[in-house]
Amino acid sequence: MKIDDWLLDVLACPACKSPLRPRTDADELACTSESCGLVYPVRDDIPVLLVDEARKA
Repeated sequence: MKIDDWLLDVLACPACKSPLRPRTDADELACTSESCGLVYPVRDDIPVLLVDEARKA
């Protein structure tokens, strides 16, 4: 997954507005909030930040 560090610094979870961090084991971005915990897919190096596309961690 190729997402620039500056972009990761500004990306936020659409559901709770917490920061997102890349998962090391998959092409996904995980919400850092304990209460939310959604994981968003990254397809072709493009984050898909749609709550309907997310899964619960």
